[in-house]
Amino acid sequence: MDNIEISELEKKLLYQFKDKKILEQALRHSSFVNEQIDSNLQDNECLEFLGDAVLSLVAGHILMKRHPDLNEGDLSRMRANLVNESQLACIARSIDLGSFVRLGKGEVQTNGRKKNSILADTFEAVIAAVYLDSGFDATFKLIERHFSEFFDSIAASAANHDYKSRLQELVQVALKVMPLYRVTHEKGPDHDKTFKVELKIDEVVAEGIGKSKKIAEQDAARKVLEILKKNIKTDG
Repeated sequence: MDNIEISELEKKLLYQFKDKKILEQALRHSSFVNEQIDSNLQDNECLEFLGDAVLSLVAGHILMKRHPDLNEGDLSRMRANLVNESQLACIARSIDLGSFVRLGKGEVQTNGRKKNSILADTFEAVIAAVYLDSGFDATFKLIERHFSEFFDSIAASAANHDYKSRLQELVQVALKVMPLYRVTHEKGPDHDKTFKVELKIDEVVAEGIGKSKKIAEQDAARKVLEILKKNIKTDG
């Protein structure tokens, strides 16, 4: 790869490598290495192995922080949905990673640059390359940034199941009222808005924040549930 290609990929990753050679290895598929005369070239399979482990650790860390009330089984299922081949390939496509992968002639002819398996494996190798180049914190930021849409989507799904629906069931039975949600603030450009939503149930008020109205509503529902649970314990 030339410096222009590396620089272009670094811009898409929003990360600049100190050691460009580790990135070059991350982009080398075994089919490419097998066709080269230089036997010292290494493919990206070991990096893929390491990247898979690092991604699993970071995803688990973020999910545990975002959903401290969920059990190990729920967190494991959420992580599996987050780091599967399809999701990884989707993120790889969003940064056009396929254009930078070094493939053998056979893989090129069979549209290897578009295969989910190759895209996912290469993205894991790139994650490992960042980890080896700059350590855990830089890798954490890279994963959090590129997976943000999926973390938010999972948060919305989890919150809808565990918070908003549960809250509605609770207040309808115990308080005979309906939760009232109201958007109080929006900020940011259309493609990256942040919403604040106020939720009021009798005298209980909480504010939720999220990258969509639905996520903000669900965040507010979670906070009201916590307040109501504390009140129930205190009363008891």
